[in-house]
Amino acid sequence: MNARTYTDPSVLAGIAAGASWADPEMDPTRIDWTARRAVAAIPFSLVDGRPVNPHAPTGIRYGRNELGHWGEALAADAIVTASDPDGWRWLLLIERGDGHGWALPGGHVDPGEEPTHAAFRELAEETGLIADPTDPSVDTLPARYVPDPRASDEAWMVTVPVRIDLGHGWTVLPDVTGRDDARRAVWVPAVDYPCVVRHLAAAYDGQVFPAHRDLIADALTR
Repeated sequence: MNARTYTDPSVLAGIAAGASWADPEMDPTRIDWTARRAVAAIPFSLVDGRPVNPHAPTGIRYGRNELGHWGEALAADAIVTASDPDGWRWLLLIERGDGHGWALPGGHVDPGEEPTHAAFRELAEETGLIADPTDPSVDTLPARYVPDPRASDEAWMVTVPVRIDLGHGWTVLPDVTGRDDARRAVWVPAVDYPCVVRHLAAAYDGQVFPAHRDLIADALTR
């Protein structure tokens, strides 16, 4: 079988527009991989000067698929929970604006930015919820690879999950609204992961963003 090569037109349009999220370099062998590999959250290899996804294959051997960068891109995602007086747990999710489903609030970590700060920043930008990063309940977890459907063997996502528990006794959950690139922001019942899946399907005819399925399932078992 021939190795598939693909870069989505949206990435090419981003490059043409000078978007910050898209590497302008079309040939990854001309990138300084020594510098990028030195700061990578998860080590990865090079083959003939080209980056290789540590969890390849994805089905797209060459090119960037729908991601703008070459190699690893680091994100941070906020896992925000709150419980009502009956002890029922709720999870904050956003509906992605790109049609890839429902996800945790989050996004790219800016150069030089701490992932924990990025998670709180993205939370505020996408939902309007401003939480306290100094709260002792905040738990920044180790970086992990996520199976993003937009990835290729040469462009992939790694995220740093940040747990933010708002505590118990909420008779009315904090007000949230979809902002930035989030269509909607809602609280969903989250007794466990299947509960989240059932609610999204019944209430919104929606599904969980594939990159966050295992992440959310793991978070709700802790």
